[in-house]
Amino acid sequence: MTEATNSATAAPEMLSWDSKSRRVVMLYVPLACFLLILLFPFYWMGVTAFKPNAELYDFAQHNPFWITSPTLDHIKHLLFNTSYPSWLWTTMLVSIAATFLSLFASTLAAYSIQRLRFRGSQYVGLAIYLAYLVPPSILFIPLATMVVQLGLFDTPFALILTYPTFLVPFCTWLLIGYFKSIPYELEECALIDGASRLQILRQITLPLAIPGLISAGIFSFTLSWNEFIYALAFIQSSENKTVPVAILTELVTGDVYQWGALMAGSLLGSLPVAIFYSFFVDYYVSSLTGAVKE
Repeated sequence: MTEATNSATAAPEMLSWDSKSRRVVMLYVPLACFLLILLFPFYWMGVTAFKPNAELYDFAQHNPFWITSPTLDHIKHLLFNTSYPSWLWTTMLVSIAATFLSLFASTLAAYSIQRLRFRGSQYVGLAIYLAYLVPPSILFIPLATMVVQLGLFDTPFALILTYPTFLVPFCTWLLIGYFKSIPYELEECALIDGASRLQILRQITLPLAIPGLISAGIFSFTLSWNEFIYALAFIQSSENKTVPVAILTELVTGDVYQWGALMAGSLLGSLPVAIFYSFFVDYYVSSLTGAVKE
């Protein structure tokens, strides 16, 4: 009788141990590996940005994964001996302007396709999304001709007007799906009360679509901030370059790489995107998990 009782009590403990071990192997170990792979480049970037050159180029005497004597020399060199503040300002200006322009066009296009229900609207939405799949390495050739003919070459307006070519298609497709989740009955009631389409869009649809707009805005801002091909092709003067292009072309002279300044520029350049995302992460998650409850 006692042995049966002991075996009965031991069985749940064994099952609990098996479930815990299975959870560790199936969940926590892959999650830890994923975080390590994802965060290690940022850790290496931060270590290199604050490591003096004596430690940076002498792995025999110093640990490559740790800093013995932190320094701010690389950041000082970046801020006071280069045009990095100008690069950062240009990148910020281009990203914000391109994001607002893309959101404005995408909102009107997505609302028209989803709510006005004209003939062939579904095919128009599909065609807009397919335009996003065209590689920028192909588009920048005809766009370069247009930029030169309009007299916008080597100006931030060249990037502000060309970035929406790949931002608008994806944002439109994203907002179409979000507008679809908003109950159409709300707009029907407003139409019965005499409201116009613009009034419905401004007073009903857009306030309910704020999470979707923020999600599209985060995508547009991040993609504009990190864009490289157009910024490299359309900008030549040092003061008008964006951060991704400038830190590669201005901090590399021949075969000499200023690794400390390069990593410091990458670290400072990634902070605005991280700060921008941290403020709107709740809206971003809500746009991915659901929209408006009827």
